[in-house]
Amino acid sequence: MLDSEQHYQNIGATDATPDMIDAIVAEGAKFCEEVLAPINQSGDQEGCTWSEDGVKTPTGFKEAYQQYVEGGWPSMNAPVEHGGQGLPESINIILSEMVGTANWAWGMYPGLSHGARATLEEHGTPEQQETYLTKLISGEWTGTMCLTEPQCGSDLGILTTKAEPNADGSYAITGTKIFISAGEHDMVDNIVHIVLARLPGAPEGTKGISLFVVPKCLPDANGEAGERNAVSCGSIEHKMGIHGNSTCVMNFDGAKGWLIGPENKGLNCMFTFMNVARIGTSIQGLAAAEGSFQGALTYAKDRLAMRSLTGPKNPEGKADQIIVHPDVRRMLLTQKAIAEGSRAMIYYAAQQADLVAHGEGEDQKAADEMLGFLTPILKAFCTEAGFEAANHGLQVFGGHGFIAEWGMEQIVRDTRIALLYEGTTGIQALDLLGRKILMSQGASLRNFTKQVHKFCQANEGNEALKPFIEKLTTLNKEWGDITMKVGMNAMKNRDEVGAASVDFLMYSGYVCLAYFWAQMVKVAQEKLDAGTTETGFYTAKVQTAQFYFDRILPRTAAHAQMIAAGSDSMMAIDEENFAF
Repeated sequence: MLDSEQHYQNIGATDATPDMIDAIVAEGAKFCEEVLAPINQSGDQEGCTWSEDGVKTPTGFKEAYQQYVEGGWPSMNAPVEHGGQGLPESINIILSEMVGTANWAWGMYPGLSHGARATLEEHGTPEQQETYLTKLISGEWTGTMCLTEPQCGSDLGILTTKAEPNADGSYAITGTKIFISAGEHDMVDNIVHIVLARLPGAPEGTKGISLFVVPKCLPDANGEAGERNAVSCGSIEHKMGIHGNSTCVMNFDGAKGWLIGPENKGLNCMFTFMNVARIGTSIQGLAAAEGSFQGALTYAKDRLAMRSLTGPKNPEGKADQIIVHPDVRRMLLTQKAIAEGSRAMIYYAAQQADLVAHGEGEDQKAADEMLGFLTPILKAFCTEAGFEAANHGLQVFGGHGFIAEWGMEQIVRDTRIALLYEGTTGIQALDLLGRKILMSQGASLRNFTKQVHKFCQANEGNEALKPFIEKLTTLNKEWGDITMKVGMNAMKNRDEVGAASVDFLMYSGYVCLAYFWAQMVKVAQEKLDAGTTETGFYTAKVQTAQFYFDRILPRTAAHAQMIAAGSDSMMAIDEENFAF
């Protein structure tokens, strides 16, 4: 569907042949199945332990990381000039999904390095790149993002961490950061922190924030981890899930750091980091949907309970397998539709990231705009839908789903954070509706809806696609109409944007998924018409799409109605009266 062979030719990635990609996927799957999956539950049960000497990760995590580095996995999509393999991001995304499905908590340790690396690649000085990039790319060192403080989360304008100039051109960084994933651990001998802080006399708010690289250990003359810097982990959080990953309170006590990019332009530089991080977070929703679906499907084919409403399907047994029951199928198909639809959307976005990195001219600009539009939808919708799918997986297991040994409740706990970090669903919704769409006068939305319109036009005579095209065409038009109405209302009352934003984002996500499912139907039907031997695979694609359009896509009507209701009922009640 995504025509990846041609895509890789277009961006000059001639090494990315089908045979190479198959080999990468096969080896990646082997590592995830044989090394990461077996330490997923044990890592959750053991968790991380803190001491004054540092943080110890669960048994097997450090050894798994060493195997990961030895396999060359961290360098796969990094630039060749800094020791990477130069493969496109869209191939790395496949590995990220498999790692996340097998063991999300472990995957966060190398995963956080990608954002730090991207920031240094884009904004670091040649000296900073020489010092840190090679080690980050090889996986010898890992990276973090140190943004959140006790008094500020998404509102970074009120952060207070200070950066005082030193005589040698470095800066003394002082402050406390919280919720720092992989901030301290025992898997590598150095951790490269990317830190937001304020210079003396900097403007108030977001216009006075600068970005710094602050290593755990100062590199010595040979570029190795040397003297310990004045940065330490004060404690680790006791949290709902992802117990195998250390979520740290990091104390910077005059730690030595170096400025990345221009003074007071830290947020501009950071968005390189954040866009990478948000796409990575969307994969957690996909991984949760896929992992919980695999578990639930296996269980539903095996578990016996009651008889089918249309007569016994397992007459030799005491009861039928629960997969025969309509409600179990509803849950399984919801998981399947979310997982496969999210995968298509995320992998398409990864191709846009390839074009941003390797394209040029108008193609590069268009891909950058498309990626900017899709990022909040990917991050928020895919994680919301993935969390729903994880809960369905637990439900299929019934009471066993609530018991730790089956692994389904861990997926629910681990996945819940994805709706929060890298900007909550509400923050992403404001970004989509307020900044990306209304502030561009609807241009970013029109770029996408035009693409959908062209697809619908090109396939309106296709009888097999007709029921999908008709619904998609109607929703694509309604999407624009809803946006215009919200924009008009917002001109009178800005609260209308906040009141509509989450429903608007979810509406957008369901329509986006419908578009990708319609494309999958087109390809599947063409394969079936051509006489493919893989009839089961392609028939299942068409049937899953039918379920999505019949049973999930109608949710858009409720979101549209809630958007139309406006902000009045939300804002009318006096805050003192909430308690009554």
